[in-house]
Amino acid sequence: MADAPNKLAVPLAPLLPRLELDGAGAALLDGKPDAAGALDALVAADRLPDAMRLIAHALPKREVVWWACMCARAVPDPALPAPDAEALVAAETWVRKPDEASRRAAMAAAQASGFRTPEAWAAVGAFWSGGSMAPEGQPVVPPADHLTGVAVAGGIIMAAIRHKPELAPARFARFLESAREIAAGGAGRLPPEEA
Repeated sequence: MADAPNKLAVPLAPLLPRLELDGAGAALLDGKPDAAGALDALVAADRLPDAMRLIAHALPKREVVWWACMCARAVPDPALPAPDAEALVAAETWVRKPDEASRRAAMAAAQASGFRTPEAWAAVGAFWSGGSMAPEGQPVVPPADHLTGVAVAGGIIMAAIRHKPELAPARFARFLESAREIAAGGAGRLPPEEA
């Protein structure tokens, strides 16, 4: 059986404006044809937050929302409010069944949570994946194509600094491992941190 294609091997040029890189970051990616090569360059330069943003915009929307869910689960909050836990379940439900009802349920759960956690932003990423942002029955207002990546990138950064911000570099390394597994067709599951 042939290896699955790398889902990060997508053209880099359309993603560059979404990354908001400084001059040094942009120089690192100069001449890189795809997101996979750009990711390697950012990781080698220890620019892990930039690498997380690149992944958030490069992976397909279902995969990137799943990645956000896996990262949130990897850094559990023992005091996570029920609405945030429900937002995570709603985001995962959308990944498994990406229909309109699941997409709208993800946003309803995120709104109930108050948008304070990585779990909520995974659900927002699901909602912003397509369809319309307008209430049902209103004229269609499609979300901009980059919004899922924006939501996921924010959620990933929130997960990395949750409770113990000093662990962010190690968490980013784990999140990178998960993203690479997902990009290769795997589940990207990470064991939860011990409290």
